[in-house]
Amino acid sequence: MSNKIQVWDLPIRVFHWSLVGAVLAAYVTGEIGGNLSNWHGWIGALIFGLLVFRLIWGFIGTTHARFTSFFPSPARVVAYLKGEWQGTGHNPLGALSILAVLGILVFLATTGFFANDDIGFQGPLFNLIDKSLSDWLTSLHEVSFKILLVLIALHLGAIAFYFFFKKTNLVKPMITGRKLISEDTSEELQFQIKKSGKAHLLIAVLIAAISVWSVFGGVVVQHFGPKTAPTNTATPSW
Repeated sequence: MSNKIQVWDLPIRVFHWSLVGAVLAAYVTGEIGGNLSNWHGWIGALIFGLLVFRLIWGFIGTTHARFTSFFPSPARVVAYLKGEWQGTGHNPLGALSILAVLGILVFLATTGFFANDDIGFQGPLFNLIDKSLSDWLTSLHEVSFKILLVLIALHLGAIAFYFFFKKTNLVKPMITGRKLISEDTSEELQFQIKKSGKAHLLIAVLIAAISVWSVFGGVVVQHFGPKTAPTNTATPSW
């Protein structure tokens, strides 16, 4: 017998699909450039906020949202490769993929703060560093995005592999939040799943919003920026 249990909570699902849309929009606006460069920057602000939320939710969210529930420790990876791993959330290899994507996105957002396009776009923290350093971080930003595309391709490949060869739909649970598992396992898990109330959700959203406002609202620049007029000739876009 099998049963469906709630694995992915609503905040995780909203985060996931919002991030998918934001990354796609960032790719399109970044490739086109020109008048869309400022949109690329604002989409970067959205991605940054989503990442901050996910990091917070990874500690105070529900069971399967917490990093401790799926962190790919060596023991878990070995158990998975031996076919001995049991779980309902991300498997250890999937967890490696998720953490790699989150890590490269954090790096992209951070370098984007200081990036420029030598025309009219400047990141919100551009004036805190020298132009030469900004150019170097911009190049890293571009290279890391190519790495992100490779990771996304591997992620989609894994989803296709599970769907066609293992007859497991990994997309549907991320839409509905529910996953089909054995009845015995589901009964046991019902007592293990940790809930997170509205207070935890509010904390995560507030921290994410304050983080975005601090960087993109100019608080960091106002309090820690240069006291003299910047030497850069381009007009800041933020």
